[in-house]
Amino acid sequence: MALAATTDIRSHFPALKRTHGAFPVAYFDGPGGTQVPSSVPIAMADYLYHRNSNARWPFPTSAETDRIRHQAREAMADFLGGKAEEVVFGANMTTLTYHLSRALGAEMEPDDEVVVTELDHHGNVDPWKALETERGVRVKTLPMIPEAGTLDLERFPDLLNKKTRLVALGAASNILGTLTDIPPLARMAKEVGAKVFVDAVHLAPHRRIRVEEMGCDYLACSPYKFYGPHMGVLWIKGELLETMPVPKVAPAPKTGPGRFESGTINSEGMAGTTAAVEFLCTLSGLESGTRPEKLDAVFAELPEREGALLERLWVGLADQPGVRLFGPPPTEDRAPTLSFVVDGLPAREVSARLADESGVFLSHGDFYAATVVDRLGLRPHGMVRAGVSIYTTEEEVDRVVEGVGKISSGG
Repeated sequence: MALAATTDIRSHFPALKRTHGAFPVAYFDGPGGTQVPSSVPIAMADYLYHRNSNARWPFPTSAETDRIRHQAREAMADFLGGKAEEVVFGANMTTLTYHLSRALGAEMEPDDEVVVTELDHHGNVDPWKALETERGVRVKTLPMIPEAGTLDLERFPDLLNKKTRLVALGAASNILGTLTDIPPLARMAKEVGAKVFVDAVHLAPHRRIRVEEMGCDYLACSPYKFYGPHMGVLWIKGELLETMPVPKVAPAPKTGPGRFESGTINSEGMAGTTAAVEFLCTLSGLESGTRPEKLDAVFAELPEREGALLERLWVGLADQPGVRLFGPPPTEDRAPTLSFVVDGLPAREVSARLADESGVFLSHGDFYAATVVDRLGLRPHGMVRAGVSIYTTEEEVDRVVEGVGKISSGG
């Protein structure tokens, strides 16, 4: 069966009917947060209107809340290839990562070591660097190769030793689209006894994730990057979740995900997360089968469709005068996210003009991948970023190319 047609997919997204000036809006800001299909806010509203309660009490709305929370954990377990009891929800990836860093840091000693990378969003850098001052931990950094937009993987083994306690890796760059092959790096980390944390926020909308195949111990992602609500999800390998010294109030659950979820969790967001995963499943073209099977089918075809749009965007922008593109070329396996600059113009101005003159919404700045922008020498303005999403069309890509062409040529 084939992945649903783009026109059918678009019919589920009310935001795509919005106009800006004379143009229908084309959303290329998905790397910062995608639009949502109508089923997501419907699920959230249904919860708030009819089932709103706290958990674990002996009356119907509380029981329904328990069920909705469990369904969300099951949905994300299928999405990630883990188990429902290993899925933790929180405000966002960065908050969850800080919480995890303090939990893991409680068992680290001065001069223990953590490895981070220059290619990552700082949500996967600064929570670990905080352990330098909090615990005396030494943080080592795997550098990037600026001209290639990739990590300098030949230097990775030199950063590992018996003092390495954790390696924090990004599966996909949210600014350059670079994919990092996690399994071989995870194996090297495990050989010295280190745990592995993976930031999969930018990978999750574009590739099938299976935590066991990655070889990681912890993995974070964000439903609002794959057509869901603003939440964060953290997968923690079961035995680690049960034993780590999590900062928590005494009456909170002593086992399971609840021991990591401080305070009352966002139940309506969990309902919306389930709806987002179910929406992706409906695109598989499979009339029967399990949820993992449907997700397999979607992500088996999605990279080719998104890759074709990325190549169209890359080739079109590369032909424009004064436009510089960053990251691996479309001939390589990469996420469909492209950042660029127009010489002589601040990224913010380019983004604003594209919105007003072409109706295309592209983000600008450093996208919290601040070290990448520093290494590329693009301060103070950063870059303009275009992200292909599941609802992106060829016509929208062509509008970006035409709009940038007018701007770069002085139009």
